[in-house]
Amino acid sequence: MLSQDDVFTELGIGPVWRLREAAPAAPLSIPRSPLPAHASPLTTWDALAEAVAHCTACKLHQTRTQGVLGVGDRNADWLIIGEAPGADEDAQGEPFVGQAGKLLDAMLAAIGLQRGNNVYITNVLKSRPPGNRDPAPDEIAACRPYLLAQIELIQPKLILVLGRIAAQSLLDTQETVGRLRGRVHAFQNVPLVVTYHPAYLLRSLPDKARAWEDLCLARRTYASLTPES
Repeated sequence: MLSQDDVFTELGIGPVWRLREAAPAAPLSIPRSPLPAHASPLTTWDALAEAVAHCTACKLHQTRTQGVLGVGDRNADWLIIGEAPGADEDAQGEPFVGQAGKLLDAMLAAIGLQRGNNVYITNVLKSRPPGNRDPAPDEIAACRPYLLAQIELIQPKLILVLGRIAAQSLLDTQETVGRLRGRVHAFQNVPLVVTYHPAYLLRSLPDKARAWEDLCLARRTYASLTPES
């Protein structure tokens, strides 16, 4: 377990910050067409895991090692949604491992959370794009039924979205993370907070301060939904 000092050291939050604007990324355009034909009802975790393991709905099944469904508490109040598996995730079958996973764990610890304890972590894509490239819109659309099934099974009280790809696909927008963060959105009537992806924060240290603000917003929002008895 990380100490509080370790957590804030990992987050890079110091007493003085000079923040800069991140360069805007290209907008993501997700197809608005209905869900693909393969999206049959997935009403149990076993059925969902089996479907992801054997999915051939997009070309990514040809290059992946395995499908990466998610990890954590399947009755969690907190649902964390990122972009797609990377090389480590593809090899280990678990989302957010490696350096980005270490930073995510520190981010969660900073607001009193822990991987696997009232937290479920997944990605918009369940298969790794080759070379860790951005997911293509058709790939996101092909995986969407799996994410929707996860949300239906978990019934989270709050969704924390990490990064541009996940935010734009869930909110059906082309706005940047910089414009989406700092306020509470909703997805299927579930409060949703947007922040930067841990992999991005590893490259852009000044934006860790903004990420900390987003985490505080998420914590306040959750507290307002679950008042102490």
